[in-house]
Amino acid sequence: MKLSVLIPVYNEVETVEVIVERVREVPMDIEIVVVDDFSTDGTREVLQKLHQRGSIDQLVLQPKNQGKGAAIRAAVAEATGDAAIIQDADLEYDPSEFPRLLEPIASGRADAVYGSRFTGQGPHRVLYFWHYVGNRFLTLLSNMITNLNLTDMETCYKMFRREVLEAIEIEEHRFGLEPEITAKLALGGWRIYEVGISYSGRTYEEGKKIDWKDGVSALRCILKYGLWRRLFRRGKPKGSLARKAQKA
Repeated sequence: MKLSVLIPVYNEVETVEVIVERVREVPMDIEIVVVDDFSTDGTREVLQKLHQRGSIDQLVLQPKNQGKGAAIRAAVAEATGDAAIIQDADLEYDPSEFPRLLEPIASGRADAVYGSRFTGQGPHRVLYFWHYVGNRFLTLLSNMITNLNLTDMETCYKMFRREVLEAIEIEEHRFGLEPEITAKLALGGWRIYEVGISYSGRTYEEGKKIDWKDGVSALRCILKYGLWRRLFRRGKPKGSLARKAQKA
């Protein structure tokens, strides 16, 4: 089963080559799709070298900075795998866990798999208390509206079957894509699994980019895509329709 690894990148000159190498080391059939979101710190030049030597399969250079959601949207357009996963370039997530995340999809049990930082036995770096509180609050609110029981809605590690990617249109440009995708998976009736993962978070001094404004945006997206779209949706869930078509 071919896995497309979608890597959005913005100003990660210190880590981007390392993460590409780590992804390449995973013993799977992998396609690496990188989207540079108009980096200005030398990241773009590093990516072009990696592409030239074949370490990156598809490289998209955004003409201006647009955000993570826009970068993922551009990456999805280039991906050709049977499944795809989002991979940040900051070394917080470990690509060696791809096989465990893929298993529920490969076995036909799941349409999407979330890598939860709050379950499992893997090591987790201890960092910001209020980030933890904010994450749990957003996950709780999202669950209340979508009627899911996720433990980590904001996780980067989201893996999807190709049919799911083709059915879901990503509208958000920045970090709001996390609650947007979650709400659309729930509204579409897609089967979601969680797998516990390790997590090596970084500090703001080490380059962490998300802040309180992204939390406010996530709240807006939970209400927009989870509540508003649920109240006014029409038609049957896409996921259930797709499974019926497969059985036929």
